[in-house]
Amino acid sequence: MKADIQISREADLKHINVIAEQVDIDSDNLIQFGKYKAKISLDELNEGQAKNANLILVTAITPNKAGVGKTVTSVGLSLGLNKIGKKSIVALREPSLGPCFGMKGGAAGGGFAQVLPMEDINLHFTGDFHAITSANNMIAALLDNYQYQNRNTDKALSQIVWRRVLDVNDRSLRQIVTGLGGSTNGLPQEAGFDITPASEIMALLCLSTSVEDLEERINNILLGYRMDKSPFYVHDLGIGGAIAVLLKDAILPNLVQTTENTAAIIHGGPFANIAHGCNSVIATKMALSHADYVVTEAGFGADLGAEKFLDIKCRLAGLQPKATVIVVTTLSLKLHGGVAEKDIKLPNMEALKAGLPNLQRHIENMKNFGQSVIVGLNRHTSDVDEEIEFIEDWCEKQNVAFAVNNCFAYGGDGALELAAAVVNTVEDTPSKPINFTYDLEDDTRLKVEKIVKNIYRANYVEFSTKAQSKLLAIRKNGWNTLPVCIAKTQYSFADDPKMGAAPSGFTITIQDLVVNSGAGFIVAIAGDIMRMPGLPKDPAAMQIKIENGFIEGLS
Repeated sequence: MKADIQISREADLKHINVIAEQVDIDSDNLIQFGKYKAKISLDELNEGQAKNANLILVTAITPNKAGVGKTVTSVGLSLGLNKIGKKSIVALREPSLGPCFGMKGGAAGGGFAQVLPMEDINLHFTGDFHAITSANNMIAALLDNYQYQNRNTDKALSQIVWRRVLDVNDRSLRQIVTGLGGSTNGLPQEAGFDITPASEIMALLCLSTSVEDLEERINNILLGYRMDKSPFYVHDLGIGGAIAVLLKDAILPNLVQTTENTAAIIHGGPFANIAHGCNSVIATKMALSHADYVVTEAGFGADLGAEKFLDIKCRLAGLQPKATVIVVTTLSLKLHGGVAEKDIKLPNMEALKAGLPNLQRHIENMKNFGQSVIVGLNRHTSDVDEEIEFIEDWCEKQNVAFAVNNCFAYGGDGALELAAAVVNTVEDTPSKPINFTYDLEDDTRLKVEKIVKNIYRANYVEFSTKAQSKLLAIRKNGWNTLPVCIAKTQYSFADDPKMGAAPSGFTITIQDLVVNSGAGFIVAIAGDIMRMPGLPKDPAAMQIKIENGFIEGLS
């Protein structure tokens, strides 16, 4: 089969005005970036229409080296829905340059289920990540200037909690010292960088509902503490309006197209292991304003992205998914079942069975949220019918729908079975209100405990001394009603990536609590989680190049 980038390059793209017209978006409300991508004016958002459309969440089992193809499934499902006569838009996150040049090499789907132009989407796209990076670091520069101008006065802050960001994987920037070289270069202090998708600016932009809401959230960002331990916010610097100006275009969602010239809206990109893992509220509602079915995804496994999608994004925005697709492959199930990576393409029914408890736990969690579940199996060429039939029979016993998805190889035609299963589920099953994991009135400690025990299935939660101190500050400063976003490894239900497919009887330790008062949630850091990733021994960047005028190496 052709490489992803070759399929992308050979696709017959339509002008973005044609794509907009297909979903009743007025071309006068587009800000075009060339022929094939554009930003959409917020005038095209229709809350009334959005409430009538069907929102479908795509999530997955716990990821491992075998991969599952969640983005491929999201794109393919939307293609399949359009094929069977449903007006569908896929709404996705934007890829980060860090993973693209590090581990992934790209994140725009794959095979014949891609969003295009994939080279642009994977690289600088329409500049959203750069705007977020600039806004974040402008705050840092203005905050450092405040400290410098107020040094040796009672206005100086006793502690700064705001960090800089870059959209690269660079471990050497995690902990640094700034202000060296004499007094004219600022005040020496410890500092550090996170990756741009971990920026609170990214999170709050993705949760904002309007430009006004965006500015209010910016003003509410916690920057540090005064000498009397009282919190110091962006509004205390008086710069909220200036930072909002830097994001005036970044808040607009981006319109592109799929390999079959259907509409795709791509906007925002918080990671689900360190943030809330969903595209923007505005993008989701924009898609719902112009489609009958909107397919969106939440990052990593359902214990991370789907939980945060439901407990944070849907709660805030009043969204209600009509069904959830959990993506699996036989390969990933076998890897969870204990087979060596080199052997996962070989038939192995026992390993497949041993991996199913992971899928079962994710199904139970989504059902506990009140979701109707469809298991979507991404078919690989090495799959054998006996194993697929076994999974289908197993799903029937779990009372969940099952469908084989072959969109990677056949595009929308390969997703017809999955599309039909989704439509049948939506039309035959009454939608239930979301049964949130916790109430906002719960104490922050209780919120964490409910997630850890009910979603991850741990027996105990331990809070470090540092985290316990933060709990006291959260109560004291009125942040106790904020939802909780747990930062945790994506490779296990536990905070140890080596704990296995469906561990039980374990303890999760909360190392720290970070107040994202602008975004509107508390980040609970579990285990050894890095907010600035490092690069592997052989980064994907080694394969990316320009050859004969074309970009090669992205996938």
